[in-house]
Amino acid sequence: MSDSPVSAIQRAFVLAAGLGKRMRPITATVPKPLVEVAGRALLDHALDRAAEAGIGEAVVNVHYLADLLEGHLARRRTAPAIRISDERDALLETGGGVKKALPLLGTDPFVVLNSDSFWLEGPQPNLGRLIDTWEPERMDILLLVAPTATSLGYEGKGDFVMTAGGALQRRGEREVAPFIYAGVAILKPELFAGTPEGSFSLNLLFDRAIERERLFGLRLDGQWLHVGTPEAIEAAEARVKASAQVQ
Repeated sequence: MSDSPVSAIQRAFVLAAGLGKRMRPITATVPKPLVEVAGRALLDHALDRAAEAGIGEAVVNVHYLADLLEGHLARRRTAPAIRISDERDALLETGGGVKKALPLLGTDPFVVLNSDSFWLEGPQPNLGRLIDTWEPERMDILLLVAPTATSLGYEGKGDFVMTAGGALQRRGEREVAPFIYAGVAILKPELFAGTPEGSFSLNLLFDRAIERERLFGLRLDGQWLHVGTPEAIEAAEARVKASAQVQ
């Protein structure tokens, strides 16, 4: 057997097509995935984590300031290998973006990462933990979820309640849920059968999986940093520096 890390999941899809409206004025000239946190573009943080987990190939979708993103990706010299899913003609949201890229992603389960998913790792890298937890026999989708209470820069009511066995349910209308979606998931390509043409959200697939009792979550080990606004970048960088000093 080879000693090199080879992931049970070999492809990732990185969502990098969004407009980044909440990040203005920065995103007037720079697409949000190229905004730097701790000296590195958010997109590179996501791709580096995919490579660290042993994923060999990543598909990145582009729409807003697509030429800048393509140029940046062309200059990368490290794994994973990159393929572009071009959405210049129409922004397709999360679900529609993945569906358009299915011919590039193949027939096996794959990882989906938001390009702005950013967290401080615990003792074990979280993407590797997610892949190790994946059980396709009982799961249709596995989400990385973060504790609502300890996530930096997040002020919402959370997304999910999780059972002891890891199954997820949506929070009730007036409830506060203990977990938020951390922007990383493992999905099966066959889940996109019967989905709308054009633009739709991955939440459609999450809700279908809940109905089948096949949506599961893994609690992030570390701290999730919500990098949604210019102010949040500063807070995230301060947290990264504080973490580095503790280690």
